[in-house]
Amino acid sequence: MTISTLTSTEPDIASVLPTRISVQPSATGVVVEVLDRGEFLAPRLLSIDGRRVRIALVGCCAMLVAGDRLELDIAVGAGMELELVEPSGTVAYNARGGSASWTARVSVARGGVLNWQAAPLVIAEGADLTRSVTIDLAEDARAVLSEVVVLGRTGEPGGALRSCQHVTYAGAPLLVEEMDLTDHELRSCPGILGGYRVVGTVAIFGHRTATLPSPTATYLAGPGALVRVLSDAAHTIEHEMNHWWRAWHR
Repeated sequence: MTISTLTSTEPDIASVLPTRISVQPSATGVVVEVLDRGEFLAPRLLSIDGRRVRIALVGCCAMLVAGDRLELDIAVGAGMELELVEPSGTVAYNARGGSASWTARVSVARGGVLNWQAAPLVIAEGADLTRSVTIDLAEDARAVLSEVVVLGRTGEPGGALRSCQHVTYAGAPLLVEEMDLTDHELRSCPGILGGYRVVGTVAIFGHRTATLPSPTATYLAGPGALVRVLSDAAHTIEHEMNHWWRAWHR
């Protein structure tokens, strides 16, 4: 295993040790996995069943605070199926004038599948987080993702969040989305969050489902669909989120 170090020129941001996960088939059909512990997350192998692999993302320290740069590099080989499990959620804490970032880069080869049901991400009051997810799917590859973003802990309006998601399928853009929730007043407007503080999303990329499990779901221009729900509390959407996840995860 090797870990590369990226040095930032910004004085308030430390060097980054990315968490790396690579699940590949070998010539003998045996799974070869590369698990590199990063600065903030340690991958833990849970099980291998044929070409299906389950890996947990376990936190190594308190995160995210000012200057933190969490990076994930994930590769799913041809014909492999990877399920990522998060035992606990992530909190972006008060940055006290600083900022933090959370970045995931994912590639899924032909016939590969990624299933990722993320634990809630909480943006505490005073936090300033940029979250970026890039997913590159080869033809006949698939990814199913579920995530919940909570703006603020109990009694807090929540900090600033910029969320970017860029998904390609067979080299063509499938979803390009940027969500700027840095301005408290603007994000409360109708058509954005409308006063809600919890955003739940379930998406399937690389497969066009025969039916949509909810009237709030929508097909993408290519093979895929997305459903999003807003609420005042994370626990109130758990049942709906799990319903969509089960439907598309299968």
